[in-house]
Amino acid sequence: MSKGRADAAAGAPGILLRYLQEQNRPYSAQDVFGNLQREHGLGKAAVVKALEQLAQQGKIKEKMYGKQKIYFADQDQFAMVSDADLQGLDAKIVALTAKVQSLQQSCRHMEAELKELTSALTTPEMQKEIQELKKECAGYRERLKNIKAATNHVTPEEKEQVYRERQKYCKEWRKRKRMATELSDAILEGYPKSKKQFFEEVGIETDEDHNVKLPDP
Repeated sequence: MSKGRADAAAGAPGILLRYLQEQNRPYSAQDVFGNLQREHGLGKAAVVKALEQLAQQGKIKEKMYGKQKIYFADQDQFAMVSDADLQGLDAKIVALTAKVQSLQQSCRHMEAELKELTSALTTPEMQKEIQELKKECAGYRERLKNIKAATNHVTPEEKEQVYRERQKYCKEWRKRKRMATELSDAILEGYPKSKKQFFEEVGIETDEDHNVKLPDP
């Protein structure tokens, strides 16, 4: 191994850790290698070794998807995601999925029409209509290609990450609510007034006061 390649391999863990934290999205080892090879001169073996080392040290997380490992930054270091943000991402996923399905259905419809026309007798008028349909179908294909290649496209890995974060914060919410309930119940055992009066005097507002319901596990 040349000195330059050896130096690059030695610094690989730091480079990969910064990259995963800055991007904050899931990557396979092949993705990381392809994205950083030219800039940092990292070999694939060095990338795989560095990612496994970081995962073993608990600095990043890894998860199996089929036969492939996916690596991503430890989410505990980032700020809490609100329910509104989660709902926004869910709505975005639904909208993009519906758009892709609609375009795929349109392409299938156009292809079926084109097949029927080409199987019939060809006339000058029919040939013209076939060309127009081919052009229209090509436009739908291009739109579908742009949607799939969009930088804001929500991947299955990102969707899984969002749901995993939602479960984490709901678990914390449930834990804190239980602690608050146990503490207030202990105080109320020796409190001369009602629970409602106690909450009003202390200034405690419950989920029920704001019509908020803890999501199911």
